[in-house]
This record gives sequence, structure tokens and C-alpha cells, in this order.
Amino acid sequence: MSEMVLRKFVAPEVIFGRGARTLAGRYARNLGGTRVLVVTDDGVAEAGWLEPLLENLDGEGLGWAVYRDVQPNPTDVMVMRGVEVFDGEGCDLILTLGGGSPMDCAKAIGAVHANGGNVLDFVGVDKIPVPCPPVICVPTTAGSAADISQFSIIKNEKTGIKHAIVSKSIVPDVALVDPDTTLTMDGFLTASTGMDALTHAFEAYVSRAHSPLTDVHALQSVEMVHSFLLRAMGDLSSPEYRTGMMLASLHAGLAFSNASLGVVHALSHSLGGLLDLPHGECNSLLLRHGVEANYGAVPERFAVLLERFGGCAETPDVLSELLARLDTLRDQAGLPGRLRDLGLKEDLLPEIAAAAWEDPCMITNPRPLSPAGLEEILRNAY
Repeated sequence: MSEMVLRKFVAPEVIFGRGARTLAGRYARNLGGTRVLVVTDDGVAEAGWLEPLLENLDGEGLGWAVYRDVQPNPTDVMVMRGVEVFDGEGCDLILTLGGGSPMDCAKAIGAVHANGGNVLDFVGVDKIPVPCPPVICVPTTAGSAADISQFSIIKNEKTGIKHAIVSKSIVPDVALVDPDTTLTMDGFLTASTGMDALTHAFEAYVSRAHSPLTDVHALQSVEMVHSFLLRAMGDLSSPEYRTGMMLASLHAGLAFSNASLGVVHALSHSLGGLLDLPHGECNSLLLRHGVEANYGAVPERFAVLLERFGGCAETPDVLSELLARLDTLRDQAGLPGRLRDLGLKEDLLPEIAAAAWEDPCMITNPRPLSPAGLEEILRNAY
């Protein structure tokens, strides 16, 4: 192995396994919480996961307030409302229950409470000077890995642009990763979040900031998505397959949180913010085009990804086989294959490309791309 450049690796305390969610109250109390702000959304509450968690907090003698005004692709306005609830209720700890949207919103609420100002003040890398109040995450999807990452993606409600806040200050303190919480996901959500995990793993493995610390997690995630995603979709009530996908998401999160991402996520942030689309659906559609654009920069890394994705690294045309396998998985998962299928108008492509070029994820993409290059990728996907 060649000499390794310096790399950091940050992660929360992780408790993984069926029943992990029942430890929420104990961890909140151990972290010094007395009144907990529970950040969630209506879908999670209606699925039946909120009430048992509140009972768990009651059992530990903890007070609580619920903030559930969180929609997909959380906005700066939603975050600031959450801060008002946190402060107005006298809370001292945040417990978030849900997918990527509630978790991103919760982490951002903590940042604003500790530092003041507006959440958009923290857009970029390492812009949060004061540590946040304790945050405990209970994820209910297998894809975003916001429960373990140093990312929070927040949309500017006025412009429609999604911005990345990247800071170790928003790495949660504890992630209670319980595969049972994903048993209420439908097929579409299972597919789109699973493809989100796969995109995290692919982009982290070819990132300019990758290292042996992140590679092992990225490759393990690719193997597990290949093994479990379609099986989970075929049997949505299987604890075994749900556990496999939850672990795939966890591994991908440990990889991308520390190696960062690339062009697929930069474009997905812009596309999803503008059209208010599910993040995983955007990633699923754009992943093959990001692979195609980046292949020439690190072909040896994509050969390894192909092998972990069920292919043969010695094939004469690695790129073609890898793209074919990605297309097949997306089609079998029932996800759209073209941007026009999402209702996107072609005249918006330059605007999306320009916004993506400003995204921090472009810093670690394996090859530099201009706004024109990003627009070309979008046109190939259109």
C-alpha cells in the first residue's frame, strides 16, 4: 500500500439491530436531556412509530415536545420554525425519528440553536463554530444515512435551491439503527432509498477524498445493495432483507460522510430542490450518467465496483457492463430512467447545471467539470 495521506473519520455512537429504537429514552437521559424535541413528519407518525417512542421517553421521566412540520426536501423556513419550538419549549436535546428529511432538519435546528442566525449562514464546509445540543437519530428508511453523517441538506424556500451544510458539528451523538422501522416502507420508497445508498457508496469509492478507512465501507455497501435490494422489494415484510438494506445504508453513510460525494449528488440536490422530487429517485436516474462521465478519471476503481456489483472486473468493456447492470437494477426497481419522465422541462437544464456547479460535492468529484459539462450530463439524461 502506498503511503496514505492524512484523512479524518468521524461517526456517532451506533447501536444497530432489531429493537435499537427502544433505547431512545435511556440514551436521551444518559446524554443529560430533560426535555426532548422530537423531530419527525406526518408519514412516520401515521405509520405508528411516534407514539411508542414518546411512551419510551415517558418511561424515562423525560419531558418532550413534538415538531412534525417537516416535508420532503426540508427548507430553511421549516428549520427556523423548529428552532422556535426548541427554544419556546425549553428543550435541551433533539431526538429525530424519520428518513433523511426529518434528520437533516433536526441537525440544522441544533446548529441554529447553538449559533444563532439563519440556517443558510452555515451552508458550505465547516461553517458551524459552536457545538450543537445532543442529537439522537432513529432512522426509518434505509438510504439517506443522515443518522451518521456530517451532512444536512436544506432547501432555500425562495430560490428552490438545495444547499449542503457539511460539518462535524452536526454529526449526531447517537444513531439507533433499527431495521424494523423500515418494515412500513412501500416498494417505491424501498427502491428509491436503496438506490440512494448505492449512489453514496459509488461516489464515496471514487471520491478524491477516499481512503482505506472509507473504501471498506463503500464496497461492503455495494455488495449488500446488490444482494438485498430486489429481494427486499420482493418481500417487503422480511426482517432479514430489511436488515441487509439497513446495514448497506449504514456502511454507505460511513463512507460518504468521510469521503464526501460527487457529481451525481451535486446534480440531484439541484434537481430535487427545483422540482421537489425524492432525492433517491433523482440519484437513481443520474447515477449511470455520473459513472459514464467519471469513468475515464479512475477506471480501475470502477472495475472494482463492477466486481462488487456482481460483474467481472476482467471484462473487455467494464464501463458498458457496469452501466447495463445499473440500468437493469433501476428498471427492475421500477424507477424512472429519463429526466423527462419526471416532468422536467428542457429549458431548465442550464439553471440546474449552474446550481450544481456551486455544490460542495463537486470538490471531491474525481474529475473537474464545468457548468457546460454538467449541462451535457443532464442532456444525456434527458
